[in-house]
Amino acid sequence: MKTDERRKKIAAELSGEGEAITGGDLASRFGVSRQVIVQDMAVLRAEGLPVVATPRGYILLRPESTGRLVKTVVTRHRDYESMEEELLIMVGCGAKVLNVIVEHPLYGEITGNLMLSTPDDVARFMESIRKSTGEPLSSLTGGVHLHTLEVDGEETWERLLAGLGEKNYLPERI
Repeated sequence: MKTDERRKKIAAELSGEGEAITGGDLASRFGVSRQVIVQDMAVLRAEGLPVVATPRGYILLRPESTGRLVKTVVTRHRDYESMEEELLIMVGCGAKVLNVIVEHPLYGEITGNLMLSTPDDVARFMESIRKSTGEPLSSLTGGVHLHTLEVDGEETWERLLAGLGEKNYLPERI
């Protein structure tokens, strides 16, 4: 299969999937290495396909008019246990955790896409962190970081902030 044909098929698969697809799964489907898939994704992004890499695999960002609010919160945690608790508070309030953002002194803003909606999503994410040799982005900033969240409304947002504040995850209360 030619490169352009493979990329079109990858884009079609991503368009049809509601769930993330791992680079390894795509590599198996198309009989290429994972590195080839990484290169394909870079080209597809450059061509304008809104594909993002998440801890669970590649997904397409779909413009949705869900009526949900997009909010940003600054938080701080100390360790993996508090990271997990922080994320569980967010998804427990019905938020979708879109990403994590840190401000790096050399590189500026660094964003990691998360796309976490459920406690199971959080558990899988935390398992991958604990198995990884890498460090979370928040380790670059003493635990301080931002999350972009999607929430149902202001009441949900206020309940989420109260939950984070109660556990001292909001920096102004630490």
